[in-house]
Amino acid sequence: MAKKDPTDLSVEEKLKTLFQLQTALSAIDEKKALRGELPLEVEDLEAEIEGLNTRVERIQAEIQDFERAISQKKAEIIEAQNSVDRYKQQLNDVRNNREYDTLSKEIEFQSLEIELCNKKINEAQRRIAEKQEELQVNQNVVDDKQADLDMKRGELDEIMEETRSEEEKLKEKAHELEAKIEPRLLTSFKRIRKNARNGLGIVYVQRDACGGCFNKIPPQRQLDIKMHKKVIVCEYCGRILIDPELAGVKTEKPEVEEKKTTRRRAAGASVRKTSNSKKATDANDMI
Repeated sequence: MAKKDPTDLSVEEKLKTLFQLQTALSAIDEKKALRGELPLEVEDLEAEIEGLNTRVERIQAEIQDFERAISQKKAEIIEAQNSVDRYKQQLNDVRNNREYDTLSKEIEFQSLEIELCNKKINEAQRRIAEKQEELQVNQNVVDDKQADLDMKRGELDEIMEETRSEEEKLKEKAHELEAKIEPRLLTSFKRIRKNARNGLGIVYVQRDACGGCFNKIPPQRQLDIKMHKKVIVCEYCGRILIDPELAGVKTEKPEVEEKKTTRRRAAGASVRKTSNSKKATDANDMI
C-alpha cells in the first residue's frame, strides 16, 4: 500500500495527528521532568572537577619546577665547594701577595655563591611546602566533588533506566507521527511549541476559551474550529486550536450555566406563584 502524502491529509486528519504528536511529546517532557535538575548538576560538577584537575596539574608542575631548581642549586653548591677546596690548596703554593689576594677573593666569591644557593634552596623548599598544602586542599575538594558526581550520576542513571524503554517508545511514536505531517505545518508547530511556556503547540477549547492562554474565543471563531475547514490559531498566544471532540477529550458543561438555568426556573416559579396569589386575593375582594 502506497504511503499517503502528508499534503493530501484533510484538515481534520492534520489536527488529529498534531494533537497525537503533542500528547506524545508532552509525555516525553514529563519523563524528562522526572530527572529534574540532575543532568545540569552532573554537567556542572563535571566542568568543576575538570577545572580543579587542571589546577592540581598546574600546582604539581610548579612543585616539580621548584624541585628541579633545588637540584640545580645543590649541584652549584657542590661545584662551588670544590672550587673553594681547590683554591685553599693553592694558597699553600702562592709566591706573592697578589696571588694570595686573588685566591682569597675567589674563595670569598664562591662562599657567597654557596650562601646564595642555600638561600634560594630554603626559599624553594618553603614554596614547595605552600604548594603541597594548596595541592592537598584542592585534592580534597576534587575528592568531595567526585563523590557528589558519582552519587548524582547514579541517581540519574537509575531514573533514566526506569524511563528509558517508555521514552524510546514515545520517541518512536512521535517520529512516526511527524512523518505524517507536512513539513511546513510541522515546522510551525515546533516553533509554537518551543515558544510556549508549557510546551503546548496545539490545545483544545475549554469553557469557550483557549486551552493555552485561557483568553475567551468569540462564538463565530468557535464555530469555525468545530467545522474543521482550516487550521485556526489563537489570536492571543498563537497556539493551534482544536475542537475537544476531535481531540477525543470529553468536556462537561460549566456549572455556572446549570446554576443560571436553575435560578431562571426558580424565578419563573416564583413569578407564577405570586401571580396566582394575586388572582386569589382579587377574587376574595370581589366576594
